[in-house]
Order: sequence, then structure tokens, then C-alpha cells
Amino acid sequence: MKRSSINKYLQEATAFFQTHQFHLPPFAYWTPERWAELGTEADYLRSRGLGWDITDFGSGKFEQIGLLLFTIRNGVVGDASKIFAEKIMLVRADQRTPFHYHFQKTEDIINRGGGVLVIELYNSTHDGDFAATEVAVRCDGVLRRVAPGGRVELQPGESITLTPGLYHSFFATGGLAMVGEVSSINDDSKDNRFYEPLPRFAAIEEDQKPLYPLCSDHARNSY
Repeated sequence: MKRSSINKYLQEATAFFQTHQFHLPPFAYWTPERWAELGTEADYLRSRGLGWDITDFGSGKFEQIGLLLFTIRNGVVGDASKIFAEKIMLVRADQRTPFHYHFQKTEDIINRGGGVLVIELYNSTHDGDFAATEVAVRCDGVLRRVAPGGRVELQPGESITLTPGLYHSFFATGGLAMVGEVSSINDDSKDNRFYEPLPRFAAIEEDQKPLYPLCSDHARNSY
């Protein structure tokens, strides 16, 4: 992805959150210079992958295959002082997040407003394939059953609990959806299994200065 495109999507996202009065923490608006100025004082944020995350999963087609997220809080595996995570996501109409499951993470996905969030589901086999078995999930605590590859549609206010090993892919219909995630610790470096092997983070073409660094920029020390 071009940095100029990432900057454009960041501007759109911050405007959307402000319009809908969803207030992000102060570090959402720290410039690269501010991150560098803080140095080791901000290592807690860096080590937990907090902040902006925009990915096209290597597709080169962000608006069709991609996701924009902001990780608000997160723990680290092995540190019992915080064992949960929270994210806010913006899912565009017909923008798909590819099928994947988590080895360890359990997550509640919540439609916080906007369009309808459509989630497609498969159980997984021991070797990582799609299982031809009925999927049982809880939506706001109520058990629902769908056929393999079946869909659950979440209206604003509704949620679904996704457990380890459960393949899921999602997209929005009827407009941009603001989607929350509350989960156990999030570890994007080790805890994602994509059905089709894909990079979790986008390769970035630096055609412009970053507006706000992404969480992946911290690992690359690219600011």
C-alpha cells in the first residue's frame, strides 16, 4: 500500500470517529516526531501493538480485501497484569477480511453502528481445512447454529463470540460499519491462521510522510 493512501484512510477514519463521537486515546494522534521524542517512554504501547493498523493482506486492493483497525488496549502473553484487548474497526461495504482463525484468542465482535456486519463461518479440521460440520456460535449469549460456510448478520448493537479454531470472514453491507472487538490477548505475530496463506501486515511504499504511524511501523522502526 502507498503511504499516501494510508494517510487518506487515516483522515477518513478520524473524521468518522469524531462525527460519531467515538473518542480515541491521545496516542491516536501522535505524529512520528512525537513517538520519536517519547522514545522508551512509549515502549509499553509499542510492545503491545497499540494504535493504528491498516492492511490489505497483500492483496493490493484495500477497498475490496482489507481492514482498518485501532488497538486501544492489549496485554502480552505471559504477563498476567493485563489479559484482555480491545479494538475498534471500520469495515467498508463489501470490503472482506479473509477467512482466518485464532489459535488462542477468544473474541466478541460487536457491531457498534452503521451498516450490517456479515460474518461467514466454518469449523476447522485438525489440518486447517474447512470442516463440513454445523457451526454453533453464541450471539449476545444466545446459541445459534449455521451450516458450514453459513452467515450471521449483525445489526447495530448485536455481537458474536468467536472461539479458537473457528474460521471467520466478514464484510459490511449497507454502508460503513463501526465494529468493536473485545478479546483475550491479541498477538498478530503468532495467533492468526489464514485459510489461504496471506501476510497479516501490508507492505508499504513510502511515497509520503506518515500522518500517524501504524503499529507495524514501530516494529520496523520506520519513523
